[in-house]
Amino acid sequence: MPEQSQKKWYVLHTYSGYENRVKENLQSRAQSMGMEDYIFQAVVPEEEETETKNGHTKTEMKKTFPGYVLVEMVMSDQSWFVVRNTPGVTGFVGSHGAGSKPAPLLPEEVEHILHGMQEQADQNDLDLELGEVIKITDGAFAGLEGKITEIDSEHGKVKVEVDMFGRLTETELDYTNLEKASY
Repeated sequence: MPEQSQKKWYVLHTYSGYENRVKENLQSRAQSMGMEDYIFQAVVPEEEETETKNGHTKTEMKKTFPGYVLVEMVMSDQSWFVVRNTPGVTGFVGSHGAGSKPAPLLPEEVEHILHGMQEQADQNDLDLELGEVIKITDGAFAGLEGKITEIDSEHGKVKVEVDMFGRLTETELDYTNLEKASY
């Protein structure tokens, strides 16, 4: 069994639009070929994106790096071969071809990508209640506090009443633009 300290993150180039299929294929191949001790996980970095068109707000997950998949693995000839020959994988980023091994991502690069994904997941898991006072962290009302009047957890939105110039103004916000008020 390989040393855990040899475990590093690498970037795979894939056909655009096939990132999730490559992730599934890679996990399946690692299991069926007995490579679980060498190939640990595959991640398709995504972030939530909200778009408003014709008065309709739509939230969907967009790939942060279209055409790329991150894989955590111990680099060996056998694990390289399994990953490189996974359907949909066109190659490793940082490899110079002709069978050369790729360069791994730096730990701070991995931390930045994975931390960003976790931060967004944590934001979407906020436990909010009607009437609760929250603090707005981004946008035109950043720094203000407001009271929640409506919650749309399916779309990650809340309606909040904010006191603007002595008048209550209602605004719709993403979960990602607010945090619990601390008292």
